[in-house]
Amino acid sequence: MNKTALIAGASGLVGQHLLPLLLASDRYSKVIAVGRRALPQVHPKLEQRVVDFDHLEEQRLKLIADDVYCCLGTTIRQAGSKEAFYAVDYLYVVKLAALTAGNFAAQLMVVSAMGADADSRFYYNRVKGEMEDAVRQTPFRAIHIFRPSLLLGNRAEKRLGEQVGAVMLQLVKSLLLGPLRKYRAVSAEAVARAMLGAAGQDGGGTRVYLSDEIAAGIRSDG
Repeated sequence: MNKTALIAGASGLVGQHLLPLLLASDRYSKVIAVGRRALPQVHPKLEQRVVDFDHLEEQRLKLIADDVYCCLGTTIRQAGSKEAFYAVDYLYVVKLAALTAGNFAAQLMVVSAMGADADSRFYYNRVKGEMEDAVRQTPFRAIHIFRPSLLLGNRAEKRLGEQVGAVMLQLVKSLLLGPLRKYRAVSAEAVARAMLGAAGQDGGGTRVYLSDEIAAGIRSDG
């Protein structure tokens, strides 16, 4: 296929698995990577756009793609403040979605989080829920929202709480059955593969995928 993919957050935990999949996919003849810094990867399909997300609208004409993959995300601790976290996990995600939808992109694949809810008492989950509500209003033909539970993978920055949580979830994995399966930890690689699989369905409407569906894999119709 002669399609173009755009990925934001390619240096993150999910993005670092997703970028090679996009470059290897026969679905895409071009992959645009949008980020604050250049990536070390070199590939004939790859075009890099180093941008300031605070002024992303200035790059609008360089953000033309068929499928948009958003892997942007941080934590309050990593960002340094609630305001900085909100900028990355809400403002930048929503701005990217609005600009690319305005450029007539067909599909959005976006990483959210388990428990995302605009009415949540927890700030992290509330921001994720508000982000989901906002991107649902953008005129993509299809929107795929991925809500993994705890993400497994090698991060550049070690997070003690997540490491402890991952160990605990692995210990109780066999107890998380039936409706509790959605709380199982899932690998970042599985999320990346699920995102590409969802895009290959070339469907319409909005779908939300929880950890158990992500881990099981999403079949592409392409």
